[in-house]
Amino acid sequence: MKITEQIQQKTEWCDQIIRRYLPEETGYAKGLAEAMNYSILAGGKRLRPMLMAETCRMFCGRTEPAEPFMMAIECMHTASLVHDDLPAIDNDTYRRGKRTTHSVYGESTGILAGDALLNYAFEVAAKGLTETEDPVRYGQALLCLSKAGGIGGMLGGQYVDVIMTGKPLDEDLISYIFRYKTGAFLSCSMEVGAIMGGASEAERQDMREAGEKLGVAFQIQDDILDIVGTQEELGKPIGSDIRNEKTTYVSLFGMEQAEKASVQLTKEAVALVRKISPEETFLPDLFTYLTKRRK
Repeated sequence: MKITEQIQQKTEWCDQIIRRYLPEETGYAKGLAEAMNYSILAGGKRLRPMLMAETCRMFCGRTEPAEPFMMAIECMHTASLVHDDLPAIDNDTYRRGKRTTHSVYGESTGILAGDALLNYAFEVAAKGLTETEDPVRYGQALLCLSKAGGIGGMLGGQYVDVIMTGKPLDEDLISYIFRYKTGAFLSCSMEVGAIMGGASEAERQDMREAGEKLGVAFQIQDDILDIVGTQEELGKPIGSDIRNEKTTYVSLFGMEQAEKASVQLTKEAVALVRKISPEETFLPDLFTYLTKRRK
């Protein structure tokens, strides 16, 4: 089976898991729940829950231990996109081929929906803590998730990205932004999958590093696609980095170097997976596909 077909199957499966956890659209806050669910169900590759599930499967042959965290990481990622699209930051009106949350429900509800999704992530994850047979391991995964979304993770990277818009960046700064804004959730996904799959501390570290490398490669490819992609392929307007006066990996190092860096980082991430599981095929194939993707 082609990797694109495997990804499609696994995306659909992740969607089924996510739908189990959606908040009910009832009561006085029904409109907020609707905005949350609209944001979650707007589509996307479900890359983070997919990485988490497949990493967990690689270690223990099952995905069930990671499933609450699959919903949690998707809520956190979606919250970051909802806020990223707001007029105060990127002011985008399309995401994944659909109207962004704030452009459908209004700016104030967009802000609240992002906040609610972030909080709901921890509600779902914390509920699983009351049901697990291994609270210590579960607590380690919950701590990893918490750090990934905070000042030492995605929000730290997002903050630097926002305040440095229109200002020159050097290699250290752009690496920091990529590692945390994008890489934090990808490395968290793989580390949480490893934790819930019973990995050792050394194996956890390898999966965390693989996710970090994949995150930087993924963001470099995003920078490339913002120049060479199309709105039909990406599901959002292209050229937003130039419009928002952002320094990107491409503008800093050039297209050729950006493509080489993306490929090299992907190879290093693949090597870390194969170091632990030489027979694993899906994750290495997924990493390579993401480096070459057009959307």
